[in-house]
Amino acid sequence: MRSARLRRTRRASAVTLVSAMTLTALAACGTSSSSDDDGGGASQQSGSSDASAPLDPKTKVSITIDCMPPAAKAAELKEWKEDVAEFNKTYPNVTIEGRSTPGQCLEPPRFTAMLKAKSQPDVFYTYFTDLPQVLSEDGATDISAYVSDKTVPALKDIDPNVLGTLKQDGKLYGLPTSNYTMGLLINRKLFKDAGLDPDAPPQTWDEVRAAAKKIAGLGEGVSGFGEYSAGNTGGWHFTAQLYSLGGDMVDASGKKAAFNNELGKQVAKNLHAMRWEDDSMGKTQLLKWGDLQKQIATDKLGMFLAAPDDITYMVQQLGAKYENFGMGPIPGGKNTLAGGNGYMIKKGISSDKVKAGIAWLNFKFTTVGKGQFDWARTKTDSLPVGLPQPNFWLNDSKAKDDASRTQNATMPVANFKAFMDKPVAGKAEPPKAQEIYKVLDNVMSGLLTNKDADVDKLLSTAETQVNQVLANQ
Repeated sequence: MRSARLRRTRRASAVTLVSAMTLTALAACGTSSSSDDDGGGASQQSGSSDASAPLDPKTKVSITIDCMPPAAKAAELKEWKEDVAEFNKTYPNVTIEGRSTPGQCLEPPRFTAMLKAKSQPDVFYTYFTDLPQVLSEDGATDISAYVSDKTVPALKDIDPNVLGTLKQDGKLYGLPTSNYTMGLLINRKLFKDAGLDPDAPPQTWDEVRAAAKKIAGLGEGVSGFGEYSAGNTGGWHFTAQLYSLGGDMVDASGKKAAFNNELGKQVAKNLHAMRWEDDSMGKTQLLKWGDLQKQIATDKLGMFLAAPDDITYMVQQLGAKYENFGMGPIPGGKNTLAGGNGYMIKKGISSDKVKAGIAWLNFKFTTVGKGQFDWARTKTDSLPVGLPQPNFWLNDSKAKDDASRTQNATMPVANFKAFMDKPVAGKAEPPKAQEIYKVLDNVMSGLLTNKDADVDKLLSTAETQVNQVLANQ
């Protein structure tokens, strides 16, 4: 599983090629070629030529896979190796060559350079927002003919909205591995200290404002509500707040800004009032991803917008306790910003490689009770179980996965009941998202650092700049 936070904290890191994690052999992990000549030889073509047919277990083929856990993530790497071994029981002639990155799995400059050089692995990791860029570089295979209930048995139970993020013009280019929607993350201790009910988080922005005042009233440097305003994260959260009220960042054509209106002004004015009239957001501003997490983990912040996996980061990296956090749906509840990630398959590789890639992705990422959804194993390996996301399942698959997730939970799942009971429809990030967010950082920083900020001017200037960004698509 990949964290939603990766979208905001992509750090540069060198790519390390790691030898194959299989039972059969160790193979040096080089740059994947767009041709079929990767050591598999003619035997690669031994499988069926029918794209819709599953991979023949007798087929001999070697594939490179992005984002094998690095050695620093010992438990995750252990599980990867176990999954390769289990996968090889069905497909003994498939060699999985894992490619690992010491830092984070996807860093934009490296990703762009990789696409332009056609050097991506056979099965490569992407964010939902990466599809236009990948297709502009002709980098991914149309896997529509390869994906069916024969090759991905739980296909009918994958949320079509999630699967749709990997489609363009009716063609499917990848399979999802995780998804997220944003909600209101709360510090339960501070809620109780302020006389608020942590099992009933605020559901409107007026309620957020009122609760933030009470929490800030505790004193001792405690803030009621926190927001970002730097590193593209301010624009990201402005988008989330606008979505929550039913607004849009761009119009239906995708070519014009759509936030300089009454809803955009409502977001801006509410934040400005909380910061300067209520003094409930703290004096330290120009915050980016990681800053609010540190504040809430140390009981200095009552609430902020986040995805559920922020909690795991705070527990694993900051020493917080799961029981101190809870979540409710995003205030306003019209829509919430959604995202996630998945894998695509390199264009130009053999049909057997494509089939092998899909077989691996199905086993590792889209089978209830297996791979990443083996919650009993996850618990045994002291990894977190019980967060409400990733969860892109519907129907029977959802019921089975939810039951196992709850049964093996390593945290109080009741703390997320409010979030789960009132799911809010997810809405994808806008086109040119990072460039738009960078522009909107100026709006957020202006609101939160300048008591005399001119809301109309901030939004008008941002509108002009975003229109220029969209014109350059």
